[in-house]
Amino acid sequence: MYSCAAFSTVIGVFENIIAMFMDLTGFSRKKACLLNGVLMLLLATPCAFGPNLLSGIHPMGGTSSFMDLEDFIVSNLVLPLGSLTFCIFCTRKAGWGWASFTKEANTGKGLKVRGWMRFYLTWILPVLFGIVFVMGLV
Repeated sequence: MYSCAAFSTVIGVFENIIAMFMDLTGFSRKKACLLNGVLMLLLATPCAFGPNLLSGIHPMGGTSSFMDLEDFIVSNLVLPLGSLTFCIFCTRKAGWGWASFTKEANTGKGLKVRGWMRFYLTWILPVLFGIVFVMGLV
């Protein structure tokens, strides 16, 4: 049962990656899947072999493993910079823009983005993301 849940989640996540890759490169679905499958295999190999075959390699010094390196890259670089980029894109004219962002965010039921949130989302939140990024490097 857990295998089915995990596999369906992986398909959902990688569908976005494949679609983006097809849009950016113009490759067919088959070619995009094949290339991304090879990339995924190459990028995942150090983490898969880290606890056994590559246990003597310490990419960050000390007793670190490849999982520690991956955790550092994702937690301290990708997530804060991705959040900062998304926040700036959604709230600035050079990106999506505030009006388009609020129109899309306020569709459907649930919490709504209010006008008083604009200053916070446009100026305060990007600074906080920047602080999180810098603190992750220190």
